[in-house]
Amino acid sequence: MNLSNNTVLITGGTSGIGLAFAKEFSKAGSTVIICGRRQDRLDAIAAEHPGIITRRCDLSIDADREALVAWAIATYPALNIVINNAGVQLLSDLTRPVDLARVREETETNFIAPVHLSSLFSGHLASRPESALVNISSGLAFVPIALMPVYCATKAAIHSFSLSLRYQLRGTNIKVFEIAPPAVDTELGHDRRSDKSESHGGMPVDAFIAEAMAALRDDVLEAPIGMAKHLHETREGSLDNLNGRFSGTLTNS
Repeated sequence: MNLSNNTVLITGGTSGIGLAFAKEFSKAGSTVIICGRRQDRLDAIAAEHPGIITRRCDLSIDADREALVAWAIATYPALNIVINNAGVQLLSDLTRPVDLARVREETETNFIAPVHLSSLFSGHLASRPESALVNISSGLAFVPIALMPVYCATKAAIHSFSLSLRYQLRGTNIKVFEIAPPAVDTELGHDRRSDKSESHGGMPVDAFIAEAMAALRDDVLEAPIGMAKHLHETREGSLDNLNGRFSGTLTNS
């Protein structure tokens, strides 16, 4: 993939991995559009990075997704890359009745939205000379952490979906990428931290984004990064080892 001279739409672009992608594509000479739910963050990013275009959108709402696609194609017809990055990671205690609102929030944002957006954008992207759909899954798509079963299941679904999408689009010029991050030092997963502003550690965002951009540049269509490479290679063999590190009692569900 040529990283410059693109028009790129990134969901969940107001923080973490999404914002890092936005900055890198903008630095490479591409037009970047980000969307997110929090207008205050969108405003702050627009002020700090005038070249980044912002759009408020709640991806858990069907109508918002449809409006986003209609606006993006009409306003930026050169759009040729869509990065399905937005995600929610919550704890779930399956030993008692789950809060279905939380389950639906994760499922709608992490899985249904990328499926819907990919289908809505595919016709337009097929008309562009070079285009790509980039799905952000997770190392937890291959080996889940049982404390967050719904999140892990949605990421496993994204992995499977990416394989099917790539196969269905094989006769077009749309490249389908799957980037599988490890734990990255972002605010994702704050549900399991009492101090929501506290960092959970993980791979530094700058190190992750350098590998992710290299994978896109080199057309590595399935790219597990960092610890996700190990989980991808070992899969079931890592289940007990990984979950042994997260054996505490659920306190937020």
